[in-house]
Amino acid sequence: MPRTARIAPGGHIYHVLNRGVGGMKLFRGRRDHEAFQQCLLDAIQKVPIRVLGYCVMSNHWHLVLWPERDGDLATFMLRLTISHVRRWLIHRGEVGTGHVYQGRYKSFVVQDDDHLSTLCRYVDRNPVRAGLVKSCLDWPWSSAGQSGIVAAKRIPLTDPPIHRRKDWVAWVDQPQTAAEEDALLRCIKEGRPYGNQAWIEKIKKAHGWREPQKRGRPWPKRGKDSK
Repeated sequence: MPRTARIAPGGHIYHVLNRGVGGMKLFRGRRDHEAFQQCLLDAIQKVPIRVLGYCVMSNHWHLVLWPERDGDLATFMLRLTISHVRRWLIHRGEVGTGHVYQGRYKSFVVQDDDHLSTLCRYVDRNPVRAGLVKSCLDWPWSSAGQSGIVAAKRIPLTDPPIHRRKDWVAWVDQPQTAAEEDALLRCIKEGRPYGNQAWIEKIKKAHGWREPQKRGRPWPKRGKDSK
């Protein structure tokens, strides 16, 4: 099936994700993480975009982005990924040896209400969920814990358009429900907008998103005379 055109109007908030090809570790230590932080900072300087949250794990990363203009998301992501892939390959002396990422990034648009809070919590909670730290504050390569790295490498964050809970850290550190995680994983897999059903129906036209079709050609129904 051919890929559908990626439509990302400005003014909406997006969750963006990519991971290493074949589950490969993209970030094997502090230098790898710092290099990606610098790529993020450079991309923001060239293509200004609002960052609401992020988390960089060993083999993947999450970004919560709020572009102002149509096309800014694609332009920003192109600059970020090309810059990071180039640095990654040059640093390891592996230019021309193959792919770094599993493919183009995945993204979905999110409603700016409690759904956005749930998403940002999911992003900040990644290292806690993986058992790497006890608190999101202890993972320096994220919006929650970046106070643990030098100021020059911190990503400038924009306040979300909704009120953030006062007990944010304690809330993030508590497990999310299986229903919340399953819904977000479905959005990641299908590019499905994340929000209530009324909002999803309204956003479909603007984003050109449609329900994924089943693979393959349906079998014709067998009549009485079919053999």
